[in-house]
Amino acid sequence: MMFCTFDERPLQPNGSTRTSSNRSSILNRLQLGELPDDMGVLVSRSRKLSPLGWFGWMLYQPYKWLIFAPFFVSTTLLLGSATIVLSIFLPSRWVSLICGTFWSRLNAWLTPMSVNVTGRENVDPQQSYVVVANHQSLYDVFVLYGFLGIDFKWVMKQEMRSVPGLGIGCEKVGHIFVDRSNRQAALASIKAAESKIINGTSVVFFPEGTRSRDGALRQFKKGAFRFALDLNLPILPVTIVGTRKILPPDSLDLLPGKARLIIDEPIRVDDLDGKDIPRLMEQVRSVFEDRRSS
Repeated sequence: MMFCTFDERPLQPNGSTRTSSNRSSILNRLQLGELPDDMGVLVSRSRKLSPLGWFGWMLYQPYKWLIFAPFFVSTTLLLGSATIVLSIFLPSRWVSLICGTFWSRLNAWLTPMSVNVTGRENVDPQQSYVVVANHQSLYDVFVLYGFLGIDFKWVMKQEMRSVPGLGIGCEKVGHIFVDRSNRQAALASIKAAESKIINGTSVVFFPEGTRSRDGALRQFKKGAFRFALDLNLPILPVTIVGTRKILPPDSLDLLPGKARLIIDEPIRVDDLDGKDIPRLMEQVRSVFEDRRSS
């Protein structure tokens, strides 16, 4: 529950008229979906980001908790279990397509979140890539898994293995878990995964390592770029825009919205070595910055 205080000083001449006018102005702006900064006491930051306006935000809450949340949990458990069973009989590529893509698109549709994809012509389905993407929300998973359109393995933090349904499902289709607290173990896990990245199967890294809390790009880690050099695979920059407004980091304040997935031209790494990693990192960072601002 939120409280606000009111100025109890006596009204100046014509004060009642000004107060009435101010209240009328506020109501009109709320009805138009405008959530100005001077409403900070009454309207949270998340509501200000809502394309629905304040009243739309309020109306969405019962839907989120009574319909979407149970549906998300159910589909995660159900399709995670289906992944375990199907992985016994089918190649991991097919299982990822059947369960992972369907799970992502289904939950995106029910949020609802629309995703506009540009740059598909930059992808050769027969080529394996090291896909690098910016990371601003948990909803980046739905965007990539549901709409990127290629077979890939995630590089994800070890803690994801313990998520019911999702963790064991990811393990069965060959995604790569990394212990970020142990650098040697993390490098060993990535090294062991190299044999899986063949015949059009790619690998996805978030070079920032974790979600950005303020929307700005974080410092990049070298792992993705070193992986690309070790396997001589092109780097595929993929920029995600809009998911932070749908589900901000460290928040359950989900809102419907629109996201964009921008696939840029691959960056070749032929004849490059370790000393070229800073330049590659800067090149990818520049792509992300340009796409996020466009």
